[in-house]
Amino acid sequence: MRWLLVSDLHYGLRQFDWVAEVAPDFDVVVIAGDLLDLRSVVPIPAQSVAITAQLARIGARGTVVAASGNHDLDDRDGAGEKAALWLQQARADGVHVDGDSLTIGGTLISVYPWWDGPVGQQELDERLVAESALDKEAWAWVYHAPPAGSRLSWDGRREYGDDVLAAWIARFNPDFVFAGHIHQSPFTSDGGWAERTGTSWVFNPGRQPGPVPAHIVLDLEQRSATWYSIEGRESVELDADTSLAG
Repeated sequence: MRWLLVSDLHYGLRQFDWVAEVAPDFDVVVIAGDLLDLRSVVPIPAQSVAITAQLARIGARGTVVAASGNHDLDDRDGAGEKAALWLQQARADGVHVDGDSLTIGGTLISVYPWWDGPVGQQELDERLVAESALDKEAWAWVYHAPPAGSRLSWDGRREYGDDVLAAWIARFNPDFVFAGHIHQSPFTSDGGWAERTGTSWVFNPGRQPGPVPAHIVLDLEQRSATWYSIEGRESVELDADTSLAG
């Protein structure tokens, strides 16, 4: 089974076009948050319409899972906390978003939202407990932020990791965590694009300009992960002793 991981496309329509073009080559396409761009001159409602169409296009060519990031929050939920409500409306055949879970090839894929307060955090904690008890061969999380204490959260000046996620990883031991958020991490000398924490592999492809996004190809049959970017190509063996990449 082959997975494609991208993140932080930030309303980059040419990069979404590329993802749609290659989607049939993969069993799963993962977009780990920040589909929209709060800094764009295009209003968020217009962005969400365009990206909803892009997700439907990708979903028509393969399976896509998309989690919200901090740039995707467009409204408030019933608890008064910020949420990506537009992404809920983007759910369609082949398109799985915040709150969804699906099993492909024995791997449970859980799509987790960017939470904004204690209610969202508690709801996610309860979901983790419930899904940890499900029968599965492997467990993959799609969650925008990388964990605290990781090279994947280093931007060259400081570390921006998620403390709560780090605790969840230690507690539940997922096999894979697909993240993003820190654009520079794979491109800095002290950063990285892949890291093993205990038995969990965490990935962050980073962000680059141009029509092709920085991306990671995870091949579960070959037991390898490969990062492709403007800096070239790097690979790690998932069963090797090494724990860091990038």
